[in-house]
Amino acid sequence: MDRPIVACVLAGGTGTRLYPASRSDRPKQFHALAGETSLLSRTLERVGFADERYVLTREAFADDVRELAPDVGVLVEPAPRDTGPALVYAAWRLREQVDDAVLVCLPSDHHVGDDLAFTRALERAARIAANTGDLVTLGVAPTRPATGYGYVVPEDDPTADGYAPVSQFREKPDRETATRLLERDAYWNAGIFAWTPEALLREARRSPLEPMLSALEDGDLEAAFAAVDPESVDYAIMERTDRAAVTPLSVEWDDLGTWDSIGTILEGGDDENVRLDDDAVLSVDATGNVVAAPETHVSLVGVEDLIVAAFDDRLLVASRDDAERVREVVSRLREEGEF
Repeated sequence: MDRPIVACVLAGGTGTRLYPASRSDRPKQFHALAGETSLLSRTLERVGFADERYVLTREAFADDVRELAPDVGVLVEPAPRDTGPALVYAAWRLREQVDDAVLVCLPSDHHVGDDLAFTRALERAARIAANTGDLVTLGVAPTRPATGYGYVVPEDDPTADGYAPVSQFREKPDRETATRLLERDAYWNAGIFAWTPEALLREARRSPLEPMLSALEDGDLEAAFAAVDPESVDYAIMERTDRAAVTPLSVEWDDLGTWDSIGTILEGGDDENVRLDDDAVLSVDATGNVVAAPETHVSLVGVEDLIVAAFDDRLLVASRDDAERVREVVSRLREEGEF
């Protein structure tokens, strides 16, 4: 492909479901969870094929990003407004920075089992986006009826060029609905996209994010973010457009957004509990637990499928089935000014 590929890595979130490891002043992308280097570092390595790389983050994290990756560009959001406004802003800026670019946009907190296959999938998605003018999302073949992921239903099987039009997006269904979606050959929505800046901005003008573009055209960045409510790119644009396409991502993949997902990635070994960072754990008739307590000795007796996470002076104990609900804890802590 004769157009430059620009990778845009989203690293502005705080990772509330990974509390207490992830806090407002040390979000999960800077942690080495399920690996030896930080999630952000590993993501930037995976997109090393790109002609240029940028990290999109918030002002509070910008210096940390520059220290971690001094050779990449940094785009700073003036306010957190979820992935919809963030990606529109990135497309607006990068259209000016790199002529005739194709963007590949991805979060900083994913597990990928085969980096080479991942690179090939991203390059394929970029070619499809350049050739069609569509908004391309990468879809992962589900391994379980997960309720914490969104789903993408293709209209038909992928073409010889490796993509299919999107028939439907479904965001985080219940388990019964997720099981039916698997029967329809739906993909997990990986939240990884490829598009040209012009294509995304075209569809943004037909979406609730249009007021943001008007303010950007007037050169008022703060007004642009103030003009829209927080909304994911899936809700704001992908579910509304008739120009969405999906291409398969045929690698082992997971979103490292919850303690349960990290446990799923690391499961195996001599016992049936999952330990992070060589934590000291004494287990007596305890199975299926995820323990993250790098400075605390943990003893487990007769318990199953728990999350035990201890960082600094904070301790979390939860059922793995309720891993998504950790964000409710964070919401309460924020109300009390304790996050």
